[in-house]
Amino acid sequence: MEAKELYPPVEPYESGMLDVGDGDEIYWEVCGNPGGKPAVFLHGGPGGGCSPNHRRLFDPAAYRIVLFDQRNCGRSLPHAAEPDIDLSANTTANLVADVEKLREHLGVDRWMVFGGSWGSTLALAYSQAHPGRVTEIVVRGVYLALPSDEPWCFAEGGVSRMFPDAWERFRDHIPEDERGDYLAAYARRLADPDPAVRVPAALAWTRWENTTATLLPPPGEDEEERAAVAVARLENRYFGNGCFLEPGQLLRDAPRLRGIPGVIVNGRYDMLTPPDAAWLLHRAWPDSELHIVPDAGHAFDEPGTLRRLLEATDRFRPWTERHSVL
Repeated sequence: MEAKELYPPVEPYESGMLDVGDGDEIYWEVCGNPGGKPAVFLHGGPGGGCSPNHRRLFDPAAYRIVLFDQRNCGRSLPHAAEPDIDLSANTTANLVADVEKLREHLGVDRWMVFGGSWGSTLALAYSQAHPGRVTEIVVRGVYLALPSDEPWCFAEGGVSRMFPDAWERFRDHIPEDERGDYLAAYARRLADPDPAVRVPAALAWTRWENTTATLLPPPGEDEEERAAVAVARLENRYFGNGCFLEPGQLLRDAPRLRGIPGVIVNGRYDMLTPPDAAWLLHRAWPDSELHIVPDAGHAFDEPGTLRRLLEATDRFRPWTERHSVL
């Protein structure tokens, strides 16, 4: 099939900080066509933040593209890289409320919701809470926060069997007497006020996750320590608390999505969010269309996954002839 490329780079025409309560402010930005179809992008992690390439998943002539950094990461304040920051208000319910508050702040009536990895979790939780505000849903790398998910990623016998070398590096950061609960062991280190303890733990965490994220290893990149600490702290918090969802909640509440068209994209060899979750979601949501990409892992920009995502946003856009190219 013909390869598809991201849309050309685009800069925000509007941005700001939104007070969401609890001492937290979230950074938001809007790109594309001010008169276009609203779409909101929900990033992964938790704690990953948005990047300029995320803007490029949408036709800027057709969409009013809304992106924001979730609580305590990216450009939002305060930042989880600071060990004394209170993260107790950073919960799924509050993030859902933040999405809705941002919709109201921007004067959007209804919008398309796009989320990948943890962003798929938040997209489903938001859409189930506010189905009347959602025109379509696009999700990839589906994470349903099922009880079996955390042991798969962070205990012996799961994805560690596929990446024994990388798992050994992740495991060996923790002394043998603490290896019964890796999440708790890492949580202690990630909260340590000493950066000599906190930063190496965060880098060990994010390197383990990044190693398992693609079918083929990407070129090596230097990791920004501040971002790594935020990702590791927030992921550890969410995964250690069932993502603040009831067990099986997103599948149980899938009937609330009835009538909302959607596209589900998952790599066949996605080791972080294996395709069985995407399959279960598709079965529970008849209005969805499922694409399992045969030559992809977890990352959104692997060629087969990217093509399916761009096809989805192109399909749901209004006629671009109605809009002037910006």
